[in-house]
Amino acid sequence: MTLDPAFLQAFDVLPVGGYGGTFAGKRYRVTKTVMSTGRSQKLEAEELGGADYISFNIYRLSDGTALLKPCEMPAEKVTNFVLGLVPD
Repeated sequence: MTLDPAFLQAFDVLPVGGYGGTFAGKRYRVTKTVMSTGRSQKLEAEELGGADYISFNIYRLSDGTALLKPCEMPAEKVTNFVLGLVPD
């Protein structure tokens, strides 16, 4: 799936590493990892005290395209999370 520029911008400003954040009034533990000199990125988020889990990869191709690969969840869930996440 090709990424919406607003989603990609929101993702790019999220910190790398582990941190807390809030989405839809719930607390999450978020980990953003950069691999392959930035060409591959992963975000995982686990709801604290709940069952929600977010996981996806972004692949940046040599032609400038960025592809979203959600891990067994709808792309809409991932998009909403990234656009609404407020990191600590």
